[in-house]
Amino acid sequence: MTGGIERRRAVPTATYRLQVTADFTLDDAAAVAGYLADLGVSHAYTSPLLRSAEGSTHGYDTVDHAHVDEARGGQAGFDRFVAALHEAGLGLVLDLVPNHMGVADPAAAPWWWDVLQHGRDSAHASAFDVDWDFGGGRVRIPVLGSADDVEKLEVVGDPDGTAELRYYDNRFPIAPGTGEGTPQEVHDRQHYELVDWRRADADLNYRRFFAINTLAGLRVEDPEVFDATHELVLRLVADGAVDGLRIDHPDGLADPKGYLDRLAEASGGRWTVVEKILEPGEDLPESWRTAGTTGYDALAEVDDVLVDPAGEAALTALDTELSGRAVDYAQLVHDCKREVTDGILGSEVARLVRVVGELPGVDVDTETEALAELLASFDVYRSYLPDGREHLDATVAAVRDRRPDLVAALDALHPVLAQAGTEAATRFEQTSGPVMAKGVEDSAYYRWARFVVLNEVGGDPARFGSTVEEFHAAQARRLERRPESMTTLTTHDTKRSEDTRARLAVLAEVPTEWADLVRGWLSRHPLPDRPLAHLVWQNLVGAWPLSRERAHAYAEKAAREAGLSTTWTDVDEEFETRLHAMVDAAFDDPATTAQIDAFVTRIGPAGRSNALAQKLVQLTMPGIPDVYQGTELEDRSLVDPDNRRPVDYAARRALLARLDGGEVPEVDDTGAAKLLVTSRALRLRRDSPELFTGYTPVEATGSAAGSVVAFDRGGAVAVATRLPVALAATGWGDTALALPTGAWRDVLTGARVVSDSGGLPVGDLLGRLPVALLVRA
Repeated sequence: MTGGIERRRAVPTATYRLQVTADFTLDDAAAVAGYLADLGVSHAYTSPLLRSAEGSTHGYDTVDHAHVDEARGGQAGFDRFVAALHEAGLGLVLDLVPNHMGVADPAAAPWWWDVLQHGRDSAHASAFDVDWDFGGGRVRIPVLGSADDVEKLEVVGDPDGTAELRYYDNRFPIAPGTGEGTPQEVHDRQHYELVDWRRADADLNYRRFFAINTLAGLRVEDPEVFDATHELVLRLVADGAVDGLRIDHPDGLADPKGYLDRLAEASGGRWTVVEKILEPGEDLPESWRTAGTTGYDALAEVDDVLVDPAGEAALTALDTELSGRAVDYAQLVHDCKREVTDGILGSEVARLVRVVGELPGVDVDTETEALAELLASFDVYRSYLPDGREHLDATVAAVRDRRPDLVAALDALHPVLAQAGTEAATRFEQTSGPVMAKGVEDSAYYRWARFVVLNEVGGDPARFGSTVEEFHAAQARRLERRPESMTTLTTHDTKRSEDTRARLAVLAEVPTEWADLVRGWLSRHPLPDRPLAHLVWQNLVGAWPLSRERAHAYAEKAAREAGLSTTWTDVDEEFETRLHAMVDAAFDDPATTAQIDAFVTRIGPAGRSNALAQKLVQLTMPGIPDVYQGTELEDRSLVDPDNRRPVDYAARRALLARLDGGEVPEVDDTGAAKLLVTSRALRLRRDSPELFTGYTPVEATGSAAGSVVAFDRGGAVAVATRLPVALAATGWGDTALALPTGAWRDVLTGARVVSDSGGLPVGDLLGRLPVALLVRA
């Protein structure tokens, strides 16, 4: 093990994300600590580790904040993991979930159980965001298959003498003194009401995470709730076991700034990042006590600079042909968001109406429509009053122009929603984020398949690539405003992994060739929903070769998320049969399989070039780079759960040892080349941080200047190829980098190159790999 930094750094130089589960426990994580140190990161970064729902594979459904999850290894496993990290000179960044708790199994969630048993008198009633009056003093739980299923309830006695109300495998408490009579009579006396699951869209009276009924919102704005939910984590911080924090979904909190202030005070100002989705051009509020975001904004910047804007017209034409009309993406987003406000988040909108109350001269239906329009038209996830007031003002103005029938309601709502700190304003802010996430990420992204590389969390599918100059400007802003913000290329929530996107980015350089293939496939294997078919074909090609099982799982999820031809709650069996037949054709129809193989072979080199380029750029740009588990080698994953498959660390450890022994891979050996780029960039950042303190664009001149992006971080110069298909046709020719004269060493290959008065010839530098990382020789 090369390990050894003498002490852990307060701010990471780089992190490595580990998805800790019952199948990859804390002891398994401890076993890779030495490898992570050799790779070059300074901190492991884990998924949530507190006790979660039984069988949870992600950990975002915490049921008890006082314990490390036993299925993942428990406190003893955590202690062994931390000891292994410290022995390797590494720190730990922990994912924390303050917004919600898992309540799928009330018996596993002590606080929720107590609330259901004792109602408003529960010691934990204030922890949950429940509208008791709307429920008639009861929490509505949407678990019944139908209203008639109340007849299927049973009262079951436990060995300790207590009794429970049961609905199949679902367990619920019985309030003291209410257990006599029929199960239905017992149910009617409880502090909860079991209702038809279909009522969740309109009649729930507790705040949820998005539209997930089994994740109940927490009120961490209450100091007592904050203290109780953070006691264990803050003790781990104080004990030196946890060095940094990642905060899940701060947009769901009543007061994100207040939460971050309290957390910073309680944690001693530990490095903290927030899972905040920024829209293009949006910045984090300056007043937030956080190092920055978890990196979706950086992901979009890297993706965009590697996309050829010249491909937009042809791919738009194909999309128009398949859709039968030109798609207005802004209108599509609005319509998807209205489906959310009028559907799965209808309960949240209805509660907002109740909180706002009656508006003079405005009936409740018009008030509801105005609020839904505002939520559907909001251009960012949420404002943070008094910060971000301009977003509310602009949205009100836009809706007034578009909907004159709502002017009276909007004029009455505007001052109410602008009063920072009031329940109405706060609840509107808490609702706009879920509407955006469900309407855009989980709906519009699956309906508009023009070019799926851009359909990524934090991205903008309507913005087709960026210039090198725009990329440089974004990095200068990043260094100035949030130099310790996280950067990433892949997460547990990305729609496609970085290598899948890198290959698909090539489609923008060969759009006509791609269009011809798609037309042929749709002709031989027709699907009524042609945009969905295009979405599926892109993802199959991006992940190819992949197993039939993975392909079918992706296609089914994509179709149901799109929600046009089939849905999760109303499956169209006939359509899905045709969809699965189309997927099978990719494997079973010889002509189609041959075309996929040939096309993947054709664009493979360019895709590999993009993969190495984006990796080097992300690892060296301003910010703290994160490596998602396994992506130091080629990883062609699709949306979850596909991106949470097991990682072969033995193979990675062996390959890294070969590279450290002097092996220099060719670009065609994508796994080895990517591991080389990852390890050398991470080690340079760790061992020579002084080389990464600035940001200066490096100018390229010559015939292929547009195919290179390069920048100097203050001594370390990153050079990456972009638009590789165009480059292959012309070569580097006279292209040169305007670097200071003298000798330079490529950290990746060990090659020594010289820059003279004419600059450094790019062809000499990138003859072996499409990327280089230079330091003074």
